[in-house]
Amino acid sequence: MMDEKLLEIKNLTIQYKTDNGIVHAVENLDLELGNGETLGFVGETGAGKTTTALGILQLVPEPAGRIVGGEIFFKGEDLLAKSKSEMKSILGSKIAMIFQDPMTSLNPVITVGEQIQEMILLHEKISKEEALEKAKKMLEVVGIQGSRHDEYPHQFSGGMKQRVVIAIALSCNPVLLIADEPTTALDVTIQAQVLDLMKKLKDEFQTSMVMITHDLGVVAEICDKVAIIYGGNVVEYAPKEALYTKPYHPYTEGLFNSIPDLDSEQDRLNVIDGLPPDPTDMPTGCAFHPRCPHAMAKCAKERPPKFQVGEGHYVNCYLYEKSMNGRV
Repeated sequence: MMDEKLLEIKNLTIQYKTDNGIVHAVENLDLELGNGETLGFVGETGAGKTTTALGILQLVPEPAGRIVGGEIFFKGEDLLAKSKSEMKSILGSKIAMIFQDPMTSLNPVITVGEQIQEMILLHEKISKEEALEKAKKMLEVVGIQGSRHDEYPHQFSGGMKQRVVIAIALSCNPVLLIADEPTTALDVTIQAQVLDLMKKLKDEFQTSMVMITHDLGVVAEICDKVAIIYGGNVVEYAPKEALYTKPYHPYTEGLFNSIPDLDSEQDRLNVIDGLPPDPTDMPTGCAFHPRCPHAMAKCAKERPPKFQVGEGHYVNCYLYEKSMNGRV
């Protein structure tokens, strides 16, 4: 089951039309996720992580944003061919999302129990009483007393609010959970608790997960595979152990080198030279070439294709262009 594709994205391109020009948020992105897997989706702020997630859910804000091209297959069906009513039946029941900030994810004037109940009633043909009982059970599942179902979001701490959001997301037992930096707004100890909870519930509910983050420590803790995104495109995709043992793409190497080493004395952290690309004026060829210490002439002219460098390990970089046999 693990190697079957649950989600497959091909050549996804998403743009936003602004007063300053066209924002190239996601460019020809390829991505896949197997049944039962947790994929770490890693990149800097503005790399296109959240926009990719919104594309999967068909929630790219209109009219400024639009999916220009590509395919998104979920359980073999193209989500881009679905109508809004068809997507409405999928969201929550089959695919659910946990957003970054629980403060803005919850309605402040509706009790938490009612908010969980609303999701259940939307997708399950049961009575309000039965839905409320299930909502109480979901609160218990995430470590909150069911008797607190009639309390409002402001009566909960940040960590508790995030637990409520997780309860809403899992209330209809989706097969795919997208978590968009779910611990960003929480302090370190609460982060660890929420991550442990998500890991436990993922196994309990047999849910596949995309974990959007910029924290390689979170990826090491919870993920099976990793996709590194830069400039709206996945530049390296690999099993977690392979990526952490031997990162290939210069950008991935830069990310790992920027992590503080507790075993050595450093006056300054290692940084990647330059700045992330302007999405309204993307460089030609490889988006990373203006910052890359190994850039070649062809890097500025042509976007590198995907090359296989190991079992399930792919990298978009001309440094690993050995022959057409290695090209995917």
